[in-house]
Formats: sequence, C-alpha cells, structure tokens
Amino acid sequence: MIVVEIGYALADKQKLLRLSVPDGTTVREAVLQSGMDQHFPGLDLAGSPLGIFGKAVAKSDARVLEEGERVEIYRPLIADPKEVRKQRAAKAAKGRADAE
Repeated sequence: MIVVEIGYALADKQKLLRLSVPDGTTVREAVLQSGMDQHFPGLDLAGSPLGIFGKAVAKSDARVLEEGERVEIYRPLIADPKEVRKQRAAKAAKGRADAE
C-alpha cells in the first residue's frame, strides 16, 4: 500500500484527502476511490482533467502513482485562454485605431 493525497478546490471550498491505495494504482483509479464527489455534488470524477503536483497528466488511466504524490482534480475551463487573448488584442488594436 502507498499513501497519496487527492485534492479539489472551488472558489469558496477546498478538500484534501489522504488515501491508502494498493501499489500500482493509476491516477484515475485513486480519484475514483477517493469519494471526492460526495463532498462536491456534480463533480465528474470519471471525466475531469487530473494532475500531479500542478502538472497535468495526459494519460491518467495509465499513469501509476508513487508514494506521497498529490493528485489534483481540475475544473473545466470556462473560456479558452487563447481565444480570450485574441479578443483582448483585437479590442486593444481597435482602440489604438480609433485614437488615431
């Protein structure tokens, strides 16, 4: 058995759980075993993006956990950051053109 932490946070609430899992447990398996969805109704543990110590894990169903790692459950993005930057740049360019 190894001990890992599972964390999830909203703007006004956060939870960090310590969990003992069998050696060889994957990131997704640990999250599903955590029961974090009981603390946050509506949380989709099967589909949420996951990371370890702030770095996204692309293949959470294949990545095996090591002793002491902290798994983070990420919330879906509300807006695409690239699109927001494009819109902000276009607005700034329009503002400069109008000022000339």
